[in-house]
Amino acid sequence: MIQTAEDMYLFCLGRSAYKRIGTRGWLLFNAFLICAFVSVLLGVSLLPTYPHTFTPYLKWQDALVALCWFITFISLGGCVLVGRFLYALRAGYREGMLTLVGSSTLVVRDLSHENLASIFWMVGTALSCFLAALLGLVPIMLIGWTLQLPHPALAVLGTALAVALGAAGCVLAAIAITFVLIGCVGSVSYCRKMASLQTYQLTNQTTLMIDDFVLTIMAPGKPESVVELDLLDADDQRHLLHLLRKHWIDTPGLWNPEEVEVTLRETKR
Repeated sequence: MIQTAEDMYLFCLGRSAYKRIGTRGWLLFNAFLICAFVSVLLGVSLLPTYPHTFTPYLKWQDALVALCWFITFISLGGCVLVGRFLYALRAGYREGMLTLVGSSTLVVRDLSHENLASIFWMVGTALSCFLAALLGLVPIMLIGWTLQLPHPALAVLGTALAVALGAAGCVLAAIAITFVLIGCVGSVSYCRKMASLQTYQLTNQTTLMIDDFVLTIMAPGKPESVVELDLLDADDQRHLLHLLRKHWIDTPGLWNPEEVEVTLRETKR
């Protein structure tokens, strides 16, 4: 804890938590980077293995190449998101993850490791949607096989069936690709807001809750913020809780003082 000015207290991310979460972040960053590198190699190696002449149907090789490029794209996107979080993590360690300004303002930064889990599931969801799109296009890929059936009747029947299934599959593919595009657009805003500083005015319209060493802040017109108190050093946890009890125990509607007392007893243990 650093008292930067009178009645202004700065709480930085604990060193052990910084190392632990930073290690996880770098492991995830390297995993995404390796995936991007491997998928690029596979895509490049597949390109010269088949002719690139125009066909009225989708070649399965083209689908595999597109999958490789997409994995590269979302893996690099995952690297950007993890890099953004690691930058915020370092800022929280050096510049502070929670600041109390008198009894009126609370500035917080969510540096929970759950941010890394959210990034992983975001990338995984994008990949699942793209795989669903390719699954919908499988009947169109089969047209190349049905056209080569030895019996003309079988060729006509099989191609007609593939075209009919392909029409329904295109609808599924269009929906899945739409979700991918929406996710890509939303990830830009998510990257900008992830682990960013949020400022709350501590009035009776602001609610603070502590449950299992997790501080939750809610205020009208502001996003909900969650701060894991375990990320602070033990001394900083106790100091923060004492300050909260000292400044706002008499503010009606701000929170339940018993939550602070229970958490203080837990830190002493």
